[in-house]
Order: sequence, then C-alpha cells, then structure tokens
Amino acid sequence: MGGMAAPQVAPVETPATEEVPVSDRQWVTIVWDDPVNLMTYVTWVFQKLFGYSREKAEKLMLDVHHKGRAVVSTGARERMEHDASQLHAYGLWATVDRS
Repeated sequence: MGGMAAPQVAPVETPATEEVPVSDRQWVTIVWDDPVNLMTYVTWVFQKLFGYSREKAEKLMLDVHHKGRAVVSTGARERMEHDASQLHAYGLWATVDRS
C-alpha cells in the first residue's frame, strides 16, 4: 500500500477591491422642499422625530427651504426607510438614497 499524498490546497485568491459591501454602505433620508408645510412645522417635526436641538432642526429646515433638500438622518437602509415613512406620516416629502 502506497501512502497517499495529501491534496495540495491553493489559497483562495480574493481580488483586491475598494468597493464597500452593500450591507456596510450608509443610507440617507432626504427631506425635499414643498410649497405646503410651514417652516416652523418642519422644524418641529425634525425635533420631534429625531430629537434634534432647535438650532439643528432650524438649520436643516433652512437647507430644505433654500437648497431644496436636506439630509436629515444617516444609517442602515431599514432605519432610513422607517425615518422616511415617519416623515411621510407628518406630511413631509422624503426619500431614501445611498450616501
């Protein structure tokens, strides 16, 4: 009986890539300007939903008002979809996108 040689195991080559796995990518909730909601109301919603200080909520509201949009939260996709849904419930126009 001859001895069996152990099979040679080559190391698995993983291509070098700089792409971040989809699960690790950050997502954002964006609030868009609309002609309906008052600035004070938008500020109040940001404070209520996200616990932002009045100053931070007002800054985001002014970004929405002057720039047409503002990123109001960042995180996992599921959380951002939840945030957008809550904003919709308050009558704000919000979308979710990759950061």
